[in-house]
Amino acid sequence: MIDKLIDRIKKTNAPIVVGLDPMMKFVPDHIREAAFREYGETLEGAAEAVWQYNKGIIDAVYDLIPAVKPQIAMYEQFGVPGLAVFQRTVKYCKEKGLVVIGDVKRGDIGSTSEAYAAAHLGKVQVGGSVLSVFDEDFATVNPYLGSDGVKPFLNVCQKEKKGIFVLVKTSNPSSGELQDRLADKRPVYELVGEQVAAWGEACMGSGSYSYVGAVVGATYPEQGKTLRKIMPKAFILVPGYGAQGGRGADLVHFFNEDGFGAIINSSRGIIAAYQQEQYARFGQQGYADAARAAVVAMREDIAQALGAGPV
Repeated sequence: MIDKLIDRIKKTNAPIVVGLDPMMKFVPDHIREAAFREYGETLEGAAEAVWQYNKGIIDAVYDLIPAVKPQIAMYEQFGVPGLAVFQRTVKYCKEKGLVVIGDVKRGDIGSTSEAYAAAHLGKVQVGGSVLSVFDEDFATVNPYLGSDGVKPFLNVCQKEKKGIFVLVKTSNPSSGELQDRLADKRPVYELVGEQVAAWGEACMGSGSYSYVGAVVGATYPEQGKTLRKIMPKAFILVPGYGAQGGRGADLVHFFNEDGFGAIINSSRGIIAAYQQEQYARFGQQGYADAARAAVVAMREDIAQALGAGPV
């Protein structure tokens, strides 16, 4: 799957992933009101509004980007109807040719991680049938429980030719409370990065990149520079662009000399672009067109920062 992601980045000329993190405050009034007329102010109504909102954004940007990253919590908050929309969104994105990164941040003891890995990347046995469930291409994984929590994902990835992105240095302001703590006189995030590199050695794609990647926030460019050296074969998923303060100029060191090795995420900066002053001209009715314009601007910003590279 890492080979497919790289191929999509080459074809779109955009190392960009759009975070599909829907919140009701982002959904335009006309979409929300239509959903409530049909289903009432219920969990089903909220889920329908999210689906129609997602579909509009996907239809507007799928030809510009290689991947999307739906954040499962934004769907779980609406219960079973919300999870059904998460599944529907994943399926629709794959039908559009997009690589889907399930932002699920799973990681637990072995048997529980096996179940998580089966649900999101693998298959489950139901009687005589073997079935896919959510069927993302990648999943984000929390390594805090150590190899016991990660290896079940690695096993599924090897079997299904899929991938994971392991949390290494996250973009949130308080990440340093644990991730920057020193262990053996080194920051914990560096030790996690070394472990990601080791896990990835047995999980290489057909080229020079592993399908064990890392999550490193755009808000920490200096740490990203260090981690790029520690994990030369890992693709880095970089959240924090735009709304969280990351800029194209901050991202150069997340990439390798070949111009690849990183994919930059923007969520509300794209899906809620119409609420920003610079895209207000599109209005609520044009929310999807505003999202497309925001993707184009992001692509140009990153390309300018990277100079004359392949993007």
